[in-house]
Amino acid sequence: MTTLFSLSAAHLSLFMTLIAGSILFGGEKAKADRPAICAKAVSTFELNQCSERAWQAAEAKLNAAFATAIVAIRKIDQEKPYDRDSWEKSLRASQRAWASFRDADCKGLVPMSWSGGTGTTSSVLECMTTKTKIRTDELLAITVSR
Repeated sequence: MTTLFSLSAAHLSLFMTLIAGSILFGGEKAKADRPAICAKAVSTFELNQCSERAWQAAEAKLNAAFATAIVAIRKIDQEKPYDRDSWEKSLRASQRAWASFRDADCKGLVPMSWSGGTGTTSSVLECMTTKTKIRTDELLAITVSR
């Protein structure tokens, strides 16, 4: 009986987590209310979900800014070493190096201060979001200067 009760409690816990997630983030109404929900988030689950969504949104904007920067660079009409191919090669190398730095800093260094605590995931995602937003602004500056 104890095993059946423990198994039921585990299933109940999983079920409640899934229900809470679908209520908070599942439907169209929930999508519209995300900023309000995230402003009131207190549980680790809620904080992690909100942090993940913020990072995904920032990453989408970064990818769009990168594509826009590539388009702007391809309009360059200068001689080597400032030609469009050299610019694009440099930007791609810079972006790869930046992503490696962001990941090493946010996924490697930030968790050290949390020692594996419950705030680790949210803090890592917030670091990724912050650095991604800054990089997006840097990429958009390329398009403005062109």
